[in-house]
Amino acid sequence: NVETMDEIKDVHSHGARGIGLFRTEYFFITRSSLPSEEIQYRFYRDVVEKVAPDSVIFRTLDVGGDKMAEWMSGIDEANPFMGWRGIRFSLSRKDIFRSQLRALYRASAHGKVKIMFPMISVMEEVLESKRICEEVKEDLLRERYIIDEDIEVGIMIETPSAVALASRLGREVDFFSIGSNDLVQYALAVDRGNSRISYLYDPLHPSIIKLIRDTVRAARKRGIWVGLCGEMAVSEGALGVLPLIGIGLDEISAPSYLIPEIKKIIRSVTFDETHALIRNILRKSTAGEVRELLIKFINEKRPELREFIPKTSIKFD
Repeated sequence: NVETMDEIKDVHSHGARGIGLFRTEYFFITRSSLPSEEIQYRFYRDVVEKVAPDSVIFRTLDVGGDKMAEWMSGIDEANPFMGWRGIRFSLSRKDIFRSQLRALYRASAHGKVKIMFPMISVMEEVLESKRICEEVKEDLLRERYIIDEDIEVGIMIETPSAVALASRLGREVDFFSIGSNDLVQYALAVDRGNSRISYLYDPLHPSIIKLIRDTVRAARKRGIWVGLCGEMAVSEGALGVLPLIGIGLDEISAPSYLIPEIKKIIRSVTFDETHALIRNILRKSTAGEVRELLIKFINEKRPELREFIPKTSIKFD
């Protein structure tokens, strides 16, 4: 997971294979005015060239909620996390969206680019985003730009409605990327920034494990790959990574400094034993029970992973 150019140097040194989430919004919200297509193109090109030959998955502009830019003045929403954000913003400001897509497609001439759309909640958002992508490609080819015409286009699975529609959404895209932060927030109806109810925000809740499992199953059905780019594999250490292995996730994206730790956890277990663990997890009713099960597994079968159990692993249910 990368937000700025300064972080790219750590991608290779920590053993990551490319960038699984490049948060393009930070290039926007740190400026007092909107960046032009040309400025964006040069920035994306530099990122792609530095990461080549590995790929970069660029998330399109994900402003709104707690990510506001100076040029977005005048927005006042009672519930911004449920409001004008992510792909909703881009589809209502198609001038900004087209400019970003043009820059990304132009940058694809210099390395392996993938594009994903955030905060998808209905099919119409995917179809309209794809339509705009096709228009942008046609325009650039007509203008004689060299681009990769076969860029993989994916969506972030962050809402319960996207999970419910995953099998149908999978017909329209090349990959899924599960945004566990927002998926937990929306599925459990918990404002993750509210200290009064923060105890309810728990990525190990069995309902979250089931939503991730269902997403992976839908992806398999449609023959597409699925990754996860939220904090689940980071904040929960081995307790978060083990279920993701057992579910059959293809890819995990995390801050580069944690890649070696995650690799060690993955290499310490087999798929079969973690897959069996999932069946037991889905029989549980609370996050506390899931934690107890995972800690028991580590203590009995993989004691070398004890160092990767978070100190705050015992939580209120």
